[in-house]
Amino acid sequence: MKKEPLVISQKPLEKNFLFKAISTFAYCLLPIVFSLLSFTSFSQNQDTIKRPKVGLVLSGGGAKGFAHIGVLKVLEQAGVKIDYIGGTSMGAVVGGLYSSGYNAAQIDSIFTDTNFDELLQDYIPRTTKSFYEKRNDELYALSLPFKKFSIGIPIALSKGMYNYNLLTKLTHNVRHTRDFNKLPIPFVCIATDIEKGEEVVLNKGFLPQALLASSAFPTLFSPIEMDGKLLVDGGVTNNYPVEEVRKMGADIIIGVDVQDDLKDRNSLKDATRILVQITNLEMIQSMKDKITKTTIYLKPDISGYTVISFSDGKEIVRKGEEAAFTVYEKLKQYGYKDQYKIQHKKKQTETIQINYILVNDIKDYTSSYVIGKLNFKEGSTITYEDLKNGINNLNATQNFSAISYALEENNGKDDLVINLTENTTRTFLKFGLHYDGLYKSAALINLTQKKSIFKNDVLSIDIGLGDNFRYTLDYYIDNGYHFSFGFKSRYNQFNRNVATDFSNGDLFAQLGINSLNIDFSDFTNQAYVQTIFVQKFLIGAGIELKHLKIRSKTLENNNPIFENSDYASAFGYLKYDSYDNKYFPKKGWSFNGDVQSFLYSTDYTNQFNRFTIIKLDAGITRTFFKRLNFKFQSEAGAAIGEESVHFMDFVLGGYGFNTINNFKHFYGYDFISIAADSYIKTLATIDVEFYKKHHINFSANYANAKNKLFSSADWISAPTYSGYAVGYGFETILGPIELKYSWSPELPKGYLWFSFGYWF
Repeated sequence: MKKEPLVISQKPLEKNFLFKAISTFAYCLLPIVFSLLSFTSFSQNQDTIKRPKVGLVLSGGGAKGFAHIGVLKVLEQAGVKIDYIGGTSMGAVVGGLYSSGYNAAQIDSIFTDTNFDELLQDYIPRTTKSFYEKRNDELYALSLPFKKFSIGIPIALSKGMYNYNLLTKLTHNVRHTRDFNKLPIPFVCIATDIEKGEEVVLNKGFLPQALLASSAFPTLFSPIEMDGKLLVDGGVTNNYPVEEVRKMGADIIIGVDVQDDLKDRNSLKDATRILVQITNLEMIQSMKDKITKTTIYLKPDISGYTVISFSDGKEIVRKGEEAAFTVYEKLKQYGYKDQYKIQHKKKQTETIQINYILVNDIKDYTSSYVIGKLNFKEGSTITYEDLKNGINNLNATQNFSAISYALEENNGKDDLVINLTENTTRTFLKFGLHYDGLYKSAALINLTQKKSIFKNDVLSIDIGLGDNFRYTLDYYIDNGYHFSFGFKSRYNQFNRNVATDFSNGDLFAQLGINSLNIDFSDFTNQAYVQTIFVQKFLIGAGIELKHLKIRSKTLENNNPIFENSDYASAFGYLKYDSYDNKYFPKKGWSFNGDVQSFLYSTDYTNQFNRFTIIKLDAGITRTFFKRLNFKFQSEAGAAIGEESVHFMDFVLGGYGFNTINNFKHFYGYDFISIAADSYIKTLATIDVEFYKKHHINFSANYANAKNKLFSSADWISAPTYSGYAVGYGFETILGPIELKYSWSPELPKGYLWFSFGYWF
């Protein structure tokens, strides 16, 4: 330490006794002062300069990486301050969050709250999908790419967008940090260049993208493109980056290894275990050398778990704690005597002020199309939920094989920079299965072709093969917020004993019968325009040409044909649907308003007069105590105009089939049992998900239905029809399986209904 020289007076003071005494005292005191100063300096150096730098290495291992959280908890308890972190795969995710400012308890809470089933499936909430995409996901059990007359398989189960969106939100406070050495704790992670088979060290870039690349487990997650390289899970080349952490400046290394040892044939019972074994072959050999470079090596006892044992997270965290406590005294040697204060990442108002939205050059889609799918515009202030929903909208289109984005700082705001890779596969084959009591069994085959004629267009053809042939053709040009155009053609048919004669019961009375066996066929063609209204509602209008034919084998001796006419009409609609699940919703609400004016008919029965049908349908659902769901729905419809044909009447009865025209489900009555030109109906359902995807439910519905119902006060009187149902439902990848027993106090017997698969 540099000291200023002592300034001594120039006057002779040798004879001054007082001066001599002070000088003697100072001379004796100086060694003591210098000793104290030296001791203090030494003590400070020991605490700051000489303290060894601690590096933490976290290996990959999928769900077994939960053990890292347990180790971090014990490190904090021992007072160990981490100076550098290096990780691979799940070790990169845990390490990256810790480096960005979270503590162990917070990371534990994050992982506990994460739905890993949704993460692995790249779950896209239904509420973020367009009406077309909702229908697409609730109709087909299997979708395969089709190119050059050959069927392919998807490159991976998931693009990883669920994970990307989550990591982007969690790293909000460091979203502008591009040098990982400048994070609260310097960080590095490892990925693999799949084209060159080389290790890639990631210490710069957009942190969520780096974490996603490091954890892109082959076949589960798609490769990630960064800086021109195609990257997959770093565990393929370096699952324990001890050398990289040492290069960062670490004096000692604490390493946590959650990799599998080699398994015997009895343990290799599924594809995931075999794939992990293959990727681990080289790593297990190299670990012998890596362990020697580790100061404190921890290998938690997690042999009973796999890379996808996410449901066992709490137990795995505990295994990490147990492993760390076995070396607790060693860990304390590198900790502070007084435990350092653990930094808690403070909760912030995590909103983003979007300055510009920048989209890379793409061939087949415009920037306005992309921004339209995002549902927010430049200059908006959004939440991470808004950002996630917008990215999910893009993902749901299936028009892009890869989606990445970053938030770049721009004058205190954020530029959203989006990089899209267009899907080169434009053709898909899709399949489904269904059974219900009306249409019976059917196999569904779909051909979907994108960009057939124009940008943003979709051509879809459904063919239902089974007891009753059906088809639907839909050509749609999606222009987002701008007006979109479409053409739809469909054909439906069924044979069924019905309890209506389409003439107010006059025919039944005349013939002395109470049911008819009918062949019903409907051939409908529509041209329409539609757009998104106030970002949530779908509003549209169009024209329709329908051919309706109804004949009965019961009346072979009389005229067996009831109807054989063409109808021309104009229609309009307003729709909203925020249900999180079509069949077993837990939250959300829906609204559907529809008006259709029948303007012309070839009039086979000579009874046609112009008329208009108005329909309203609204519902809401809420969940209580996590598993108890209550759904309430109310609907009404009426025909307005002169007395006309009744073939477009509202027809109530049955359950489990795809409704067309004005057919409606109604518990307690058989299919097509109640018919009238006006009706009002309410439905209440209590559903309990007693086990994952397994449901039991009870429903009650009530209705008034008669011609010209709303011309008097009859519609608010006690309901004429009522029905109840108890049922069991199971959600499968092929669609819902439902079994219901239904009854009505007005009828002498009940009905047992079974349906399987998505409705079509």
